[in-house]
This record gives sequence, structure tokens and C-alpha cells, in this order.
Amino acid sequence: MADVLDAELDAILKGTSRSFYLSLKQLPSGVRSQLGLLYLLARTSDTIADSERGSPESRLAALEHYNEYAQGRSDSPPELAGIAQLQSIASEKRLLESVEETVACIGQLSESDQLHIRRCLDVIVGGQSLDLRRFTTASEGDVVALSEDADLDDYAYRVAGSVGEFWTRMTLDHIYNADAQTEERLFERGVRFGKALQLINILRDIPVDMRMGRCYIPSSSLSAHGLVPADLLDEGNMESFRPLFDSYIDLAESHLDAAVEYIGMLPHRQLRLRGSCMLPVLIGQRTLMLLRQGNVLDSDSRIKISRSDIEGLVRRVALAVPFSKRSRALLNEYRDG
Repeated sequence: MADVLDAELDAILKGTSRSFYLSLKQLPSGVRSQLGLLYLLARTSDTIADSERGSPESRLAALEHYNEYAQGRSDSPPELAGIAQLQSIASEKRLLESVEETVACIGQLSESDQLHIRRCLDVIVGGQSLDLRRFTTASEGDVVALSEDADLDDYAYRVAGSVGEFWTRMTLDHIYNADAQTEERLFERGVRFGKALQLINILRDIPVDMRMGRCYIPSSSLSAHGLVPADLLDEGNMESFRPLFDSYIDLAESHLDAAVEYIGMLPHRQLRLRGSCMLPVLIGQRTLMLLRQGNVLDSDSRIKISRSDIEGLVRRVALAVPFSKRSRALLNEYRDG
């Protein structure tokens, strides 16, 4: 694969993006740089927001400074050396040390692409900032939960559904054309595609988030099932939590079904684009199957698709994507239920 951005930033991208990099490699060259750059920009803001260094207020200030710089409203880059030194993963440390180089890449895009990438990053940072404010006092001994399902949906849109919009905008601008009605359907399903992947991450990471006092399962939904947020710290409560948990799995699955429809709307000749979309759907479907079977509250037994399984899916996508019928069969094979 040719460079997405440049050799150094590509190495950082590969080191931080894990399974996303597998999809990125498959993308047509006309959109690879834009989507790779958005990932690096959003991963930088996410690393700032999730840093263990400093108070929530100081991280919020650093996040907002970073966004002002990335939006081109400030010429002063944020000071991230302290946060960078705390990173245990070398590629994440290099990511924070390369903020100026990453942001400079925005200027290499067309004016339209610059507008869209900055707009999407602004939405993402808005979600991350809201998270920092929401969980200012959160700790394992003081769990803070989202209030309503609308809050969960809003968060999923901000940090992931917006990426589905950006992905769709870039591919329509650079790869293929669609009529107005088809575009509208693509954007709606693209948003749900992103929401699906974020909701799966949220469901899978419940024990990790709970140890930080962050509960993304809304308190109103928990209350309706006779539960409080702190109950999710005890793996013994899985039986009581299961009906509610399964309802969120169902929601994630319905969003993934919209993602499958999205793939079906792409021109068949766009093999690389279709393949890049198929892989995260298959990984998501497999993850939902495991989540439905396991005890997600057991922090000692993290639910995760193995690297060998992902490599197997990559091979199967490559074999299936040239054929419509085989692609549909593969996308249905791993669907939960």
C-alpha cells in the first residue's frame, strides 16, 4: 500500500489503529489519506481526554486548545509533552509528539475536504469534551451514569456516527456518484454504521469503564430493571443485568443490519470500498455473539476477537467481495441470532 500520509505518520497510524488499519489498507487511494488523517486527529484528542495526567479540568483545557489548533483558529500548538511521557504504548507517545505534523496534513487536502474533516473532528471533540464534563467526579467508588438512552445515542453519534457521515461524504465526493435519494439513505445508514461500532465498544468495555466510575448504560434503563449503576461492578449481577444488556445487543445488531444495507448500496465494482466496510461489520457481529454468550461484568475475562480470527476474516472477505451472492452469505453467516 502506498503511503497514507507519510512514512512516519503511517507507522503511527498502523501502531494505534489496530483493526481499523486493516480496513484502511483496503480503501481506494482517493479517500485513504482523508480517512487515515481523521483517525489520527481523533485518536489524538481521545488520548488527551483519556490521559491519567491532570484533573478533568486541565485535560478539558488541553483538549479544547488542541481543537482550536486543529481547526486553524490558533497558531499555537498544545503542550502535550507531559501527557506523551505517560503513554505506555510507543506509537501513542509518538502520536502526541507529532501533533504539529498531523495537523499540518490538513492543509494538504482540498478546501472541501478540509472543511469536512474539521467539521467532523469538531463533532468528535464535542463528544469527548461532554464526556469529561459528565464524568468529572467519577471514580470506582463514585460511579456516574448517563441519564437517558438519548444521551447514549447522542454520544455514539458524536464520536462514531459522525465518522460514518464523513466516510460517506468522502467516498461520494471522490469515488462514486449517487442520486439524491440514494445519498440520503447512505448517510442515514452510514451514521448507524458508526453508532453500531461505538455501541459494541461500549458494551464490551463495561468493566473497564466501571472501574473508572463511568457507566454508559443509562440510569433510567437500569432503574427500570431494578438496578443501579454500581451493580455493574459485581459480576454476580449478570443474570439480573442480562435482559437489559441483551436489549442493547439487539440495538447494536439492528445498527449493524443498517451497515449491511449500506454495503449493499455501494457499487459492486468498488471492491476495495466494499471490502473495507465488510470487515468491521463481521468483527462486530462476531463480538456481539460472544457478548451474548459471556459474562461481560467479569473483568478477568475480557471479550475480544482474537488476532487469528481477524486474519481469517480478512482472508474470507478477500475471497467473497468479488461476488455479490458470496458477500451477502458471509455478512449473514456471523449475524447473531
